[in-house]
Amino acid sequence: MNDQIKILLVEDDYNLGFVIQDQLKGEGYQVQLCTDGVEGLKKFNEEEFHLCVFDVMMPKKDGFTLARDIRKTNQEVPILFLTAKNQTEDKIEGFKAGGDDYLTKPFSTEEFLLRVKAILKRVKLIEGEEIATLFQLGSMEYDSENYLLKYADGEEKKLTKKEAKILLLLVQHQNKVLPRDIVLNSVWGQDDYFVGRSLDVFITKLRKYLKVDENVKINNIHGVGFKLTIEE
Repeated sequence: MNDQIKILLVEDDYNLGFVIQDQLKGEGYQVQLCTDGVEGLKKFNEEEFHLCVFDVMMPKKDGFTLARDIRKTNQEVPILFLTAKNQTEDKIEGFKAGGDDYLTKPFSTEEFLLRVKAILKRVKLIEGEEIATLFQLGSMEYDSENYLLKYADGEEKKLTKKEAKILLLLVQHQNKVLPRDIVLNSVWGQDDYFVGRSLDVFITKLRKYLKVDENVKINNIHGVGFKLTIEE
C-alpha cells in the first residue's frame, strides 16, 4: 500500500519541491518536504523513511554530502538524486555518495514516478525486515523504541530523544569506535564546536545512567570518538 510508504524529499526550490510533493501524494505516498540538507538530515534522524529524494545543489549541505552523512548510519534506504547537471562525473559522484538512481532536470512527471516505483520495487525485500529495538546491556535492557533503560531491579529510566539516539548509535557500534562526527551529524545535523560540547554533556549523562553495571562502559577514544564496551 502506497499510503504506508514515507518519502523524504529535500529540494531547496520551494515551488519545485511543492510540485514534486504534490505528484507523490497524488500516488498515495506520505511525503516530508525539507528545503535544505541540514533540515533534511535532522528529519531523517527523527523519523523512518522508505525512500529519499535529494536535490544535489542545496544550501547548508548539498545532496551528495547529505547522502554520505546518511550512509554513515543507514546503508539500506534508497536515495534518488535530482540535479540540473548532466555530467558523467556528477553521476559517478552521486553513486559514490551512496545514491541508487539519478534523474536530470527537467524531467517528466511520468518518468519521475516510474523511477520512484522501480526503486521501491527493488528494495521491497529489505522493507519488510524487522528492526531490532531491544538490546541487552549487561544486566540492563535498552528499549530504543520507547526510550527506556530497564534495570535488573525493575526500575526504569526514561531517556530524552537525543539521549536515546546517542545510546542507540553506541549500541549499534558496540565494541567498535563510533566517530564523533557521525553522532553529531546524526543527532544534531551538524558537527560544529558548540554541539560538540553538548555531546560531551550527553555522554556524561549516559555514563551516569549505565554505571549501575560496572561491566558496561562508554570509553573516550581521544580525538576520534567513543566506544561502548560490555565485559562478560
